[in-house]
Amino acid sequence: MYQNCPVIALEEHYWDTELSAQFIGAEGVSPLSHLLTELGDVRLRAMDESGIDMQILSHGAPAAQKLAPEICVDLTRRVNDRLAEACARHPTRFAGFAALPTPRPDEAALELERCVKELGFKGAMIHGLTNGVFHDDKRFWPIFAMAEKLDVPIYLHPAVPHPEVMKIYYDEYAREFPTVIRPAWGFTVETATQAIRLILSRVFETHTKLKIVLGHFGETLPFLLWRINQALQRPGQDALSFRETFCKHFYVTTSGHFSTPALVCTMMEMGMDRIMFAVDYPYVVNADAMKWIDTLQISGEDRAKMLGGNAQKLFRL
Repeated sequence: MYQNCPVIALEEHYWDTELSAQFIGAEGVSPLSHLLTELGDVRLRAMDESGIDMQILSHGAPAAQKLAPEICVDLTRRVNDRLAEACARHPTRFAGFAALPTPRPDEAALELERCVKELGFKGAMIHGLTNGVFHDDKRFWPIFAMAEKLDVPIYLHPAVPHPEVMKIYYDEYAREFPTVIRPAWGFTVETATQAIRLILSRVFETHTKLKIVLGHFGETLPFLLWRINQALQRPGQDALSFRETFCKHFYVTTSGHFSTPALVCTMMEMGMDRIMFAVDYPYVVNADAMKWIDTLQISGEDRAKMLGGNAQKLFRL
């Protein structure tokens, strides 16, 4: 608890050893693997030391998005069952986001339904592209239809960019600055592009109650909303209100981006009801997030909404 506010962290990762064994190259190697694969005392102690009451657990990138279609359904089902078991061991401390076998979209929609109805998960997290394909492609729309039907959000999380993007954009600098492909910039570009494409696809006109969550204060999009919206309304464009659609259907979290100017911008564009707390554990330290919270000069009501109230409402916690 923080000043009588429940603290619920929404982008807190783990690795299932069977699934992470499928990761290729650098995606399958992490100096934090000992923390990612641990869902017990070490994680709980780190939460307690910083005053975090609950984590909604999500598998780390790329999760099931790069699996072969012939293995993805059964493997992802086992992953979700094991996460449900971990949550059941600590039901007041852990909840879960489903991993989805998006290489088989219809089965992914059914797995989302199973995870919500049978396992009690709070939504799903999708990482990057599915074997090189953005999720605005209509083959994935059954997933969005199911999320709308179940009234649960889909959290769009980064993964490393498409190999051709990495080659063209980052090759000269990736060896000296490897995070430029990941959180320093590459993650942001890929995930913001994913969100923009979803709006341009008009999926929200078909699925009018669909809810999407973005981490890292919306991957720069709150800062850019006015310009994107104005540019898309210049002569020669189809009619589309980008800014209105974003603010109606998207939520953002603070994961790994403890910036007061970013918070102020997002509050002004989206309102505090759309902002939720996250750390990005274990890639980011819990204590850093809570130290930042201590510095914020916002109302007690707004702080309570961000730390846990908005998550309680959205996820029915």
